[in-house]
Amino acid sequence: MTDPQAEHTLGSEMAYRGKILNVRVDTVSLGRGGQGIREVVEHCECVCIVPLDDAENVIMVKQYRKAVEANLLEIPAGGVENGEVSREAVLRELQEETGYTAVNLELLSSFWTTPGFCDELMHAYVATGLTPSSLPPDDDEDIQVKRVPLSQVPDLIRKGTIMDAKSIASLLMVMHLWDGR
Repeated sequence: MTDPQAEHTLGSEMAYRGKILNVRVDTVSLGRGGQGIREVVEHCECVCIVPLDDAENVIMVKQYRKAVEANLLEIPAGGVENGEVSREAVLRELQEETGYTAVNLELLSSFWTTPGFCDELMHAYVATGLTPSSLPPDDDEDIQVKRVPLSQVPDLIRKGTIMDAKSIASLLMVMHLWDGR
């Protein structure tokens, strides 16, 4: 049996190819009849990490995000090349952005970041057993590392200090779903 809501691609055109994303325009047949246009942002898989120190502080990063013209307080994250979702890729992102590595890594969940128009799949991890270990940051990133008590996270979300969806989702998973605490 086929899904009556499924949209079958009739044609696809690449509208833009960029360094970190592509944009394609698909013509689709609609499940209820007729045709539609879907603009799809193609993006590599990504990882994000909730690094927790022994005092239950989250090691977060503050960086300027041009798309929203604001400095955002986020958990560390980054794209993985060629589908390389591995312990090494997660630790590399953690080291590049925070200057720490972790003894323990645990996958919390994977989720689509914005499935209405983007195919980015995010893999969220919690990292514990942190020790200093840095790698050179990406040339185009200016990151400030911030230590935030996990107990303050709900209030920071309520106040709009943390507004990044991957951070909110991953932090709440650690607080409410992770049984490693």
